[in-house]
Amino acid sequence: MSLGIFDSGVGGLTVYRELAKQFPDTDLIYLGDTARVPYGNKSPDTIIRYATECASMLVKRHNVDALVVACNTISSYAIENLRSTFGLPVLGVIEAGAEMAMAVTKNNKIGVLGTIATVRSGAYIKALEEVSDGKAIVSQRACPLFVPLVEEGVITGEIPSLVIKMYLDELIADVDTLLLGCTHYPVLAPLLASIYPEVNIADSASMMVEHILAGGLATIESGKREIYVTDITPAFESLKSMLVGDIPMQEIDI
Repeated sequence: MSLGIFDSGVGGLTVYRELAKQFPDTDLIYLGDTARVPYGNKSPDTIIRYATECASMLVKRHNVDALVVACNTISSYAIENLRSTFGLPVLGVIEAGAEMAMAVTKNNKIGVLGTIATVRSGAYIKALEEVSDGKAIVSQRACPLFVPLVEEGVITGEIPSLVIKMYLDELIADVDTLLLGCTHYPVLAPLLASIYPEVNIADSASMMVEHILAGGLATIESGKREIYVTDITPAFESLKSMLVGDIPMQEIDI
């Protein structure tokens, strides 16, 4: 069984990296829609259309057996549509991220960081209420500049530090855990941890491993690793090398 993993850009490689480490014998095919990133400022209809086109490429051209939506914006708006359209197991990052946040929080006070679309959807509020039996106290903050910082490789130094503090200084006083509700954001996790060392940081990648195991989706194959993008940029190449090394990358038109 092969897994098709996709995101609007480079961020989903944080999930791909964890799955590649945990499932060395499973075929993993990644698609980053870098020509149309970011999705987080698009309308729900556009997000659903883009997601369907990405999933269709993985299903029709690569015959994947299951889809991993490594994008919080898509997971917020398009999961059910993808499941009904393709009839395959489709795993999203929202529930996985919520479970991880509740596993590390000490006082149930969670700060959700996400794109404008993810925050507007309220998907994390709903997921945290479900996994915590209503105990989670949730604050949200849209951080739209985080994605372009990551996509351009500006992940250390004064500029990203100032952006982080602009968004989060007020929020930090009210939470003990930051839930990174966008798969681009773990690239900024070391900087976040250095600025706010007292705060727990949670993302969906490690919990996604548990969901794949529970679904029996990690089968033994050839361990194929392939990465496709809709636009190759120097920033993507640099971050791809940093996150997953020298896995071959190919530009395609979807």
